[in-house]
Amino acid sequence: MTTPLVFHPIYSQLDLPERHRFPIEKYVGIRDELIRRGIDKARFITPSPLDFSVLTDNYDRQYVEALTSGNLDKKAMRRIGFPWSQQLIERTRTAVAGTCLTASLALQHGKALNLTGGYHHAFADFGSGFCLFNDLYLAAKTMQKSSAIDNVLIVDLDVHQGDGTAKLAENDRDIFTLSIHGEKNFPYRKQQSNIDIGLAKGTEDDEYLQTLEQALALAKRQFQPDAIIYDAGVDVHVNDDLGHLHISTEGVYERDKIVFALAEQLGVPIAAVIGGGYQRDIAALVDVHIQLYRAAGVIS
Repeated sequence: MTTPLVFHPIYSQLDLPERHRFPIEKYVGIRDELIRRGIDKARFITPSPLDFSVLTDNYDRQYVEALTSGNLDKKAMRRIGFPWSQQLIERTRTAVAGTCLTASLALQHGKALNLTGGYHHAFADFGSGFCLFNDLYLAAKTMQKSSAIDNVLIVDLDVHQGDGTAKLAENDRDIFTLSIHGEKNFPYRKQQSNIDIGLAKGTEDDEYLQTLEQALALAKRQFQPDAIIYDAGVDVHVNDDLGHLHISTEGVYERDKIVFALAEQLGVPIAAVIGGGYQRDIAALVDVHIQLYRAAGVIS
């Protein structure tokens, strides 16, 4: 069965100030690299912007309305890290919709991947760290609309703790959050996931992969997931500007294979997003992100 790939050109369409830290070009870069490696353009599934009612049903209405109308105060926008624009709102609504669509497609096909996503620093009533609305939490809720899905495991392997996701899901017994991240890194005030593992600066492949295996085994024992959402952030990479861990490209590939293998072993659907990655060299960054698609069997 062909694994669905979700993409919209708007993922990379955002005018940012010169030298802004966010590598907005990487999403179209991943699409182009997948095509270069033999993926047919027609294979990409295009999401439509998320309806405002979905946002207000799940997140603080006052925050949603202020942000989407451009009336959020400057301090709150600085916390997000992007200048406000209508383009930013449309991009965000489409990107978050892409993750929800990916979750739905995973239920049908067993596995699906979004070419963006992982906005895990967004809380119910504020955004943070380049994240406006939390797509991982919404994707879990999307999956739970299916009668076949009760329990959803969110595996967050971005180098930054999934603080917004942990807080949003803290009262959801049927959403289990696992975050393996750099301990001495943003966010400096951590939230409480179901499983949190903070790693020391300079952690390398062997320790990282062993830690992951142990954490997934523990999650499997504590929680019987019917579905998995995977945030495959590559800011764990040794060359990442914001990561501080020393994981090789091959280590990222092995990590992603381990997570997909868990879903296969459990016989549950898995929806994956690419998460963070902040090398300024976009080609080098795309090469690390592309490991997710290798691990999923989309490309060889």
